[in-house]
Amino acid sequence: MKLKITKQALNKLNEVNTDNMKYLLLFYDRDDCGCGVNGVPTIRLTNEKRDYYDIVINDDMPTFVPNQQAVFFNKELKLEYRNGFFQLLSKEETLNAFISLQTVCPINK
Repeated sequence: MKLKITKQALNKLNEVNTDNMKYLLLFYDRDDCGCGVNGVPTIRLTNEKRDYYDIVINDDMPTFVPNQQAVFFNKELKLEYRNGFFQLLSKEETLNAFISLQTVCPINK
């Protein structure tokens, strides 16, 4: 899996990463979505790197995805920042057009 982070998105990630988190995590958020296949692809900053994480190739920031959740993401992704939200996109579709800054902020201290 590959991720291209646009310059605007990288600048915003660096700006909100006030706790200097080391990694970007792609994950399929299923909280409050019903069953296990209902969810929303999203991102978070974290310091955790677990054994079951797969590497997501990109040039800007070490990025991972839980290996069992990789199926919910396209092989090539782009992370953009527009109009106050991150957007996770692929050539085929918009995976999540409204990733708020509050959900990206560090989850692990």
